Amino acid sequence: MPELTDRGKDFRAAIAGFIQARREAKLKSKDEDADTASKYDYDTWLADAARRVGQIQAVTHVLKATHPDARGSSLHVRPDTLPRHAEIGSHVLGADFAEDVVGNAAALDVYKLLKLEVDGRRLLDWMQDGDTDLRSALHADSTLAADWMAAFGGLVRTDAALGSHEAAKQVYWLAEGEPTDDAGYHLLQPMFSSSLAQAAHAEIQEARFGEENKIARQAFRGRDAHESAYRDYRNLVARKLGGTKPQNISQLNSERGGINYLLASLPPSWDVEHPQKLLRIGSAMERLTWFKGVRGNVRRLAEFLLGDPPANDRTRETRRRIEQELGTQLALYAAETWARFEPGWTRDEQCTLPLHQKIWLDPGRTEEIAQDPLDPAHSDDDRDFHAAFVFGNWPDQVAGDFANWVNERLREAGLTNVGDAEYGHWAKQAIVEAAWPVPVQRRAPKGGQA
Repeated sequence: MPELTDRGKDFRAAIAGFIQARREAKLKSKDEDADTASKYDYDTWLADAARRVGQIQAVTHVLKATHPDARGSSLHVRPDTLPRHAEIGSHVLGADFAEDVVGNAAALDVYKLLKLEVDGRRLLDWMQDGDTDLRSALHADSTLAADWMAAFGGLVRTDAALGSHEAAKQVYWLAEGEPTDDAGYHLLQPMFSSSLAQAAHAEIQEARFGEENKIARQAFRGRDAHESAYRDYRNLVARKLGGTKPQNISQLNSERGGINYLLASLPPSWDVEHPQKLLRIGSAMERLTWFKGVRGNVRRLAEFLLGDPPANDRTRETRRRIEQELGTQLALYAAETWARFEPGWTRDEQCTLPLHQKIWLDPGRTEEIAQDPLDPAHSDDDRDFHAAFVFGNWPDQVAGDFANWVNERLREAGLTNVGDAEYGHWAKQAIVEAAWPVPVQRRAPKGGQA
């Protein structure tokens, strides 16, 4: 055998070490015989591995993940060669992705050999490059070594003729012509991206069980300061692929124990924001002016009344329509606040709203107390908040605030003759139109003109 370079010696040492480890794992407590010893001879094992490598295939998209009885083509498509688009897909993995292997599970030891790294790259990568030092390390016969390298490098390949199967997912897509013409359809086959599933699995496992994220989560729950945020994936579903034999689907599926996580498919929700605009103010009505559509309706109402319309049905209908829109906007203003901000935001020491407005805009704060009113962990402020929520007259007070706010806007517009009668009218409108967070029956306050 010709003298090996230092790199060649490194390649040979890595391969020989792997074969020796396989030999020891096979024997364990068994007595070694001559037949077993010969199978794990360096040249003999590599020759057998070069033969068996054709029984497995490196892929990124696994057909059997769709159905274990599907007989067809799996695919190897590098994510960094895929078109870029905004939606999540295999393309987001770029050049950093995990390859999967399908085929005869008994030949997976060959793949483990090819995953060994020397000089920062896998043996598979060096073989595909035709590295001369690796070729020399494989066998003294350069022709035989080149054949082995070609066989091992063929782990990544594409079937000569791609095929689907009745057990695969299939969608017939009308590409041209009339729907009654079968020739106009293309057969589309959605493929399971095992590489993307592996990346998602690794992220979720780290978020659920990783030590760093665990410490950050404990700090959050204990309301302690911590230098970083924590990640949490809720409402997960674990889909088991392959049953008791996950290796029959693919190598990565076996490493995951057959577990493939499904994220929660839920309706969209409002983005949770910090309620800065509702802090350090004396009344939430200060912000109602800037709620979508409100200023326009107030201006329409003021201009209509300033025109001194006649007292007839048309005038009453026009006024009623504008008033209903304002009452509806009051309800939407509250509903959007509930959705946008985390329950309990009114605990912020910078929240200076009156209690009845806090209850109106943060009803979720009472839910924890309602579940267990006797829990000693509840603060006195939260208990008072809950008691006022259940027994108080806060909807009447909010309606009164709204009535005062409308009157003030009309005075600013030039209407000087608005008073208690109008106050009662606007308050009633708020009671009728607003969607309160609890089923209460209220009557509009009769006084309280500010």
